[in-house]
Formats: sequence, structure tokens, C-alpha cells
Amino acid sequence: MMGKVCVFLTNCYENDARVKRECSALKEAGYKVKLIYVQNYNNRLKEHEIIDGIEVVRIDQFSKTLELIYKLWRWIRGIALNIKSNRMVLIILAPISIIVLPVYIVVKILNIRRFFRFLKKCSIVFRMIIEGMKEDYDIYHCNDLDTLLQGFICSKVLRNKVLVYDSHEVQTRRTGYKGEKKYAILEKLIINKVDKMMMTTETRAEFTEKIYGIRPEVIHNYPLYMEKQKEKNNLREIANIDKDEPILLYQGGIQIGRGLEKIIEAIPKFNKGIIVFIGDGAIKEKLKEMVLDYGVCDRVRFIPKVDVEELMFYTQHAYLGFQVLQNICFNHYSTLSNKLFEYMMMEVPVVASDFPEISKVVRGEKTGVCINPHDSNNIADAVNLLLENRRLYEELKGNCKSAKLKYNWNCEKHKFISIYDNLMRELENKGNELRRA
Repeated sequence: MMGKVCVFLTNCYENDARVKRECSALKEAGYKVKLIYVQNYNNRLKEHEIIDGIEVVRIDQFSKTLELIYKLWRWIRGIALNIKSNRMVLIILAPISIIVLPVYIVVKILNIRRFFRFLKKCSIVFRMIIEGMKEDYDIYHCNDLDTLLQGFICSKVLRNKVLVYDSHEVQTRRTGYKGEKKYAILEKLIINKVDKMMMTTETRAEFTEKIYGIRPEVIHNYPLYMEKQKEKNNLREIANIDKDEPILLYQGGIQIGRGLEKIIEAIPKFNKGIIVFIGDGAIKEKLKEMVLDYGVCDRVRFIPKVDVEELMFYTQHAYLGFQVLQNICFNHYSTLSNKLFEYMMMEVPVVASDFPEISKVVRGEKTGVCINPHDSNNIADAVNLLLENRRLYEELKGNCKSAKLKYNWNCEKHKFISIYDNLMRELENKGNELRRA
């Protein structure tokens, strides 16, 4: 009999392609899967539902008590700021201001907002643990460092079960993680209690082995195998691009360190083509300003983030794809990101960063051109090479078609399931030994 798996996740399940693939693979292999994840405060869905045979439980970012406190704080802050900036309001709201202003001042002095964020995180961990203990699971699968604590408590403190740590990134060597030392300490304290760790590249696995003495299994971020369906999501029509203009595509988060500013700097040097950015993120407005400054508005299109299951049907209409992550942290340097294989799956040659894992695929399979992502001239030269050298372009395109037979989840999932099957056998053997004793 196959086991029961509890999967923890803090970001949006609907947009996490890796987690969706893994949960589906476990379900297909006969495992009972329950996914517990933290849903977006502004986009609430059902708290509990079954999706394709997988039990999905959504945890709100705020418990009801914390949400009430948060709303009260926003009300107090709003009144305090009005009182502070408007004497007439101070006179009208004098009775309330006697209470509100001191509370506001105390909160600011004591940095209550920081404390509130801490309470919010603790509340999420606690509620995920409660949900994870409702059934007798055999394996607890933690996606990334921010779910490792709750998985450890469920599997090793409250029960004696199997703990899997699936680290999609090098968690302590990435952008966006404030308090890096704090997270490194947490990982170091728990990692030796993990029964199996997974990572996405060999470079990351080697790094982890070097600092922790543990060699993770490598489960690559390969997409599901699929063929092109040209009639779907006609990007040329959606973005209003003339049929004679090649589409030069970037898809993914619009964030720092993705080389997007360098793409815009390079646009005036491109011999032709329309650049399409599909995605959202923190620097999207900055990029739009750069487009204005460089006078290339007619050559750039911005499209909002699309559903992960529909994305590649947009990709298929591109002439080439950009994967120009910059070397701003080890996590970027060691990556082998989804985008690279999404382009490959839709037979789109790439202009990609010359990093170890990326170049191993791009140069090894001859599916694109590797460049220095910090050099806009280098990016422009690569783009123009693919635009002008039609023979080379067709060769790279054909290589993508061959390579996608190898770099797809249909092949990789067998390795993933075999890891789980081995863990279940070890758990059953341990149980048999205890019964004999």
C-alpha cells in the first residue's frame, strides 16, 4: 500500500510549476497527497478542496485575531496621520486623539510592526503544523526553507516520520532573503534531521555537501513534455506585432538581477524585432521608464503574468528567448531555471547567461548562444547573430526539438518517485523491526 504525504508550501500553489508536477506525480504513483499552502491575502480561494485528486488546504496569511489587530492598527495609523498633518482634524477629533496619538507613538517607538510581522510568521507556522497533524502521514515534504521548521516539528518532534526537504533555491545565498544569517542557522540546526534533501542542480548539490556534509538528490526543474499548438494564445495578435517582426521574448518575474535593464539598453542595437516582457514584479515601472528614456516604446510590449499552464502556448510564438540572469548571488550563478527549458520545449533558441549549469545545457545541446549578462553589447551581438544567421538559427531550433525529448518532467519524475518508494520501504522496514523487537 502506498503512503500518505503531507506537502508544505508558503507561496501560491497555482503558480508553482515544480510543486504541481511533484504532487501530480505522487498522486499518479498511488500516494495520497495533501498540500498545505499559504494563500495570498488579496486573492482568497476556498480553504479546502480536491484538485485533480490532491487535497488542497489553504492557510490565510493572517489568523482571524491577527487580521482584526491589523485592521485596528491601520485605523489608528490613518487617524494619527490625519491628526498629525491637519490641525482642524486635531480640533474635531480631540477626544479620540488623546487615545490614538499616544498609541501611535508607542507603536512607532517599539517597532510594533516588526513584532507584528514576527507574530504573523509564527501564526502561519502554528496553523500549518495543526493542519499537518490532522492525519497520520508517512512523509512530510517541505518546499524551501520557510516550511522546514513546520515539517521538522510534525515529523520529528511530534511524530517519528520521514522528512523530505525540497530546496528549490540556495536559500541562504539568494536575493530577497533578509536576515541571511538567521535563516542559515535555522537550516544548519535542522538539516541533519532531514531524511532526504532535494535540489535543482548539481552545482547547488555540491555546494550543500561542502557546507553541511549532506549530498542532496538532484531533481531538475524540467517542464512537462508538450508539443506546440500554434492556434493557442497568438502572442503576435495579443501584443499587436506585425507579422514581419520577430518576437524577442522574456518571460518570468520582472525583478532585479534578471538582466532586464541590459536588454532594454541593448534594444537600439538590435537590427530588428519587438521585445515582449511577460510577467510582473517590483521593477516593472522602472523598466517602462527606461523604455521611454531610450526612445524604444514602439519596440517593447509588456504583458501581465499569465497562468503557468498557459504560459508555454505564448512562448511558442517567439523567435528567441532571453534567460539573462546576472551574477548577483550564488543562487543565480548556480541556477538552471524553468525558463531555459520552457523555451526549449517550444523550440525557441535562447540568449542565455554564461553560467556553469546553463552553459552546460545551452552549449552542450547547442540550443542557443551564451553571453555575459552584464554587457548589453554582448547581448545585442548574440541577438543580431540569431537574427542574421538563418542557417545557425534553424540548426539551434532543430536542436531544441531533439533536446526536449531528454529535458522533460516525463523522464525526471521516475527518479523523483523512486526516491519516495525507497523512503517508504525504509519506513516499512523500520516499522517491522520495531514490531519484532
